[in-house]
Amino acid sequence: MTVYSEIGDLTPGQFHRFAQFIYARSNINLKEQKITLLSNRLRKRLMALNLKSFDEYFDLISGPGGKQELVHFLEVVTTNETYFWRTTANFTMLREEILPDLLRRFPGQKLQFWSAGCSTGEEPYNIAIELVEGMKRTGVFDFQIVATDLSARVLDFAREARYAGRKIDKIPEPVLRRYFRPDTEKAGYYRVRDDIRERVEFRLENLFETNRSGLHCIICRNVMIYFRREDQEVLVNRFYRALRPGGYLIVGHSESLHMLKTQFKPRNMKNGVSYFRDPDAIHQSVSPRDA
Repeated sequence: MTVYSEIGDLTPGQFHRFAQFIYARSNINLKEQKITLLSNRLRKRLMALNLKSFDEYFDLISGPGGKQELVHFLEVVTTNETYFWRTTANFTMLREEILPDLLRRFPGQKLQFWSAGCSTGEEPYNIAIELVEGMKRTGVFDFQIVATDLSARVLDFAREARYAGRKIDKIPEPVLRRYFRPDTEKAGYYRVRDDIRERVEFRLENLFETNRSGLHCIICRNVMIYFRREDQEVLVNRFYRALRPGGYLIVGHSESLHMLKTQFKPRNMKNGVSYFRDPDAIHQSVSPRDA
């Protein structure tokens, strides 16, 4: 019987082969310092499938019969740790600065938001709550949020909208009371209020294969850090085309478009930096590498 705790880490050669495979299917750039992390996660799949080696597992996912396991594999290699009210300055900027400008630019329109790389759903629900809170200042408006991720498992979790523990620890108490309800099925859990849930549509999508248009705001936080610079540039230009002129892109606090070739204009706001699709720049050509 295979003792999985005795299986050593991936060799550099094995890791390189898995890393290339991951990149080809998700554009995620897995760096060499992740070899132990990947080894530990793959051992769990070996155990679940009763396989004896990493090579045997690679043959499975890369072979004609590996399509179903490939879904599990991509879930293994993506990091999905998140929680409500993470980097609150982003949400304050959205509610107090970006939202009023969007309402001025697009009066009467149903505002369309995209939470790109939404993981287990905290971000899009957080966005919906902030937009509803924003109505106290702006008056009532209509909006919809599309939330996408590469992992079917985390999207199923997100649709359930049940959260507990550290995922809700940072939610202000008045917000928790207003927008969440104690779960009647799981003790200690809270469920997002139904009308907030209805504002969010979850979809299984690869960011590099999605073609969207007509969006007013894209939120893609702590996702681009997993991509190579050239792929970041491709993705940012896709975001640019997906936005209406006058729309905004919000990225994570550790991310920047500074070194990327893009038509986005940075906007320094009280609560951080956002990126703006300037209506006056709509006739400029797109980078040839992303045409």
